Amino acid sequence: MEKLRTTSMLALLFLFPACATTVNFPTSDVTPAADISATKKTDRNGNYKILVTAKNLASADRLEPPQSVYIAWIVTNTEGIRSIGRLTNKNAKTATIETLTPFAFTEIFITAEGKADVSSPLGIEISRAKFKK
Repeated sequence: MEKLRTTSMLALLFLFPACATTVNFPTSDVTPAADISATKKTDRNGNYKILVTAKNLASADRLEPPQSVYIAWIVTNTEGIRSIGRLTNKNAKTATIETLTPFAFTEIFITAEGKADVSSPLGIEISRAKFKK
């Protein structure tokens, strides 16, 4: 029984080599009801798995001026600002994005954009958070 427990623990350590780090975004002046958090975790290939969850985030078309989408961005250590994609609504109360990136980063932010295919943040910044180094 003890050997089985040890083997199971080693398997879990192999599958989850790094602990996840979570940051909570500060309250946004643009969308004050939004409760936004991001989780960063390193996978066994050295990539960063990112999960952004935004609860009670107003629809982008209700902003002033109206926008089309919310885009999440990271500030990388070597490659500047990179888009990690758009937040999608899971239901009426929650929008998320889950993705992988090879770029090391310590800062993440969300903007509301007029179109989804922007290559740099041009729209309204919703909120920004920093991961501790």
